[in-house]
Amino acid sequence: MYGDLTSHSIKIGERKIGPGQSTYIIAELSANHNQDFHQAVKLVHAAAEAGADAVKLQTYTADTLTIDCDRDYFQIGQGTIWAGRNLYDLYGEAYTPWEWQPRIKALAEELGMQCFSSPFDATAVDFLEEMDVPAYKVASFEIVDTPLLEKIGATGKPAIVSTGMASLAEVSDAVDTLRRAGTPEIALLKCVSAYPAPPEAMNLRTIPHLAEAFSVTAGLSDHTLGIAVPVASVALGATIIEKHFTLSRDVPGPDSQFSLEPYEFRDMVKAVRVAESVLGKVQYGVGESEQQSRAFRRSLFVVQDVKKGEELNQENVRSIRPGHGMAPRYLPDVIGRVAGTDIPRGTPLDWRDVA
Repeated sequence: MYGDLTSHSIKIGERKIGPGQSTYIIAELSANHNQDFHQAVKLVHAAAEAGADAVKLQTYTADTLTIDCDRDYFQIGQGTIWAGRNLYDLYGEAYTPWEWQPRIKALAEELGMQCFSSPFDATAVDFLEEMDVPAYKVASFEIVDTPLLEKIGATGKPAIVSTGMASLAEVSDAVDTLRRAGTPEIALLKCVSAYPAPPEAMNLRTIPHLAEAFSVTAGLSDHTLGIAVPVASVALGATIIEKHFTLSRDVPGPDSQFSLEPYEFRDMVKAVRVAESVLGKVQYGVGESEQQSRAFRRSLFVVQDVKKGEELNQENVRSIRPGHGMAPRYLPDVIGRVAGTDIPRGTPLDWRDVA
């Protein structure tokens, strides 16, 4: 149907991620700390309470991403929530101070979650290696940065790669680069790099195609509003879900508009767990939970008193509920035969009653 998705998995620390495993749910903190460490701490606690498996950071500064320049190239055009902003100013507002990051990682681990980050240049990888992060996330905009991918790949750690905007050839190049550099464990996330992303643009059927085409586990990095899209993705084989996380969308910030609040994130986690449980396996016949209902199937009953030797006909034998008599398919074989004994009204018909 969607290819063999059962043989691909990765392992982050002791956590196995892939088909047959519980969906790995990542809370992306991004810029929602608003440059307030205490806000970052609250976010980590709230993510744990909402059921996240991991929190994710972003490791960059304005200077590692761009230059301070007012030329038109560095102005954000229309069509995004950041229209009219200067790139350097936006990144200066949005970055997570590097000195916070080891403390955030320690707190996340204390609360039972994993913590890793998206590096945006080689110095960020070096910094995260000193932190001993268990994995790396490649942002969709960086999927074409071959030197960065080589640097990440050389660590040998698992890499989760967002594929927003990338052509099939670009995804292939990224996977090949990471594997050649030394990273065998790769997960690919379907992503639409729009903020927020319209649900109709998601094309979730890409998820199983990514898994099959590149022999990886696949999932979703989601920028849509609400929780319907990530829940739907589980039905198509997503094993990882990443969602931006905020304490409140009422607090202005670069990413808050397309982030989930704690109660929404908690609802998403619960819905994902239900979706996992309902997928099950291919099964026909009476399931364990249906045993009691089996009695309410239709079957053949004698619906009028019938004397021995009397003909059985459409008036005295009918297919009705409950299901204690012969199967309805035998009705044509019974009609026209005679009763082998007296049969009271309301008796389930049995072959022993037919002469």
